[in-house]
Amino acid sequence: MTTAIDLDKLDLAALLCSRVCHDVISPVGAIVNGLEVLEDEDDPAMKSFALDLIAKSARQASARLQFARLAFGAAGSAGAQIDTGDAEKVARGFIEDDRTSLTWHLPRVLAPKNKVKLLLNLLVVATSTIPRGGRINVEENGAGEEGGFRLTTQGSHSRIPPHLVSLLAGEAQEGGSVDAHAIQPHYAGLLARATGYGISLAHEGDAVTILVGRD
Repeated sequence: MTTAIDLDKLDLAALLCSRVCHDVISPVGAIVNGLEVLEDEDDPAMKSFALDLIAKSARQASARLQFARLAFGAAGSAGAQIDTGDAEKVARGFIEDDRTSLTWHLPRVLAPKNKVKLLLNLLVVATSTIPRGGRINVEENGAGEEGGFRLTTQGSHSRIPPHLVSLLAGEAQEGGSVDAHAIQPHYAGLLARATGYGISLAHEGDAVTILVGRD
């Protein structure tokens, strides 16, 4: 049985902060480990390994923070617009690695802030449908300012995670409570409703489609 999620603003902010911390704690921890190796080791090979680890982890932490700034942050005053080219850049930094690739077929325009935030949050949702990596394709669903998006993922063991659809709809199990893991799809649903878009998901074969359009 599902119930409506009921969070006050303070709880929503706290859970989103927890989500951001969860994303950056791993690379920041790796930087600390690399610095400890540099302090304790005299072996040149180990020092080289530590420097490589620090550099890679610093880039990863930076990419995740830049993504979070647009996907979860204010990114300007109310009514501000975001360049979709900037959105593509932070999305690639956050998503692309040796397992997952991103194909972006959206024109570069200035779009309403919450519409771009919705897209970025749905890209995070899209990664959850391909747990072993794969391809994510982003394209328009209808042209112009009123148009939406179509995100298609393809990969082995593709799936629609349990409760994802209900979380996007603002519903949850067990009395409507959510945790830091569930807050991101719930937030994506909040953005969709705030911007007047509906979200539908379909799973066929090894592909999952997330379709965003006007209600």
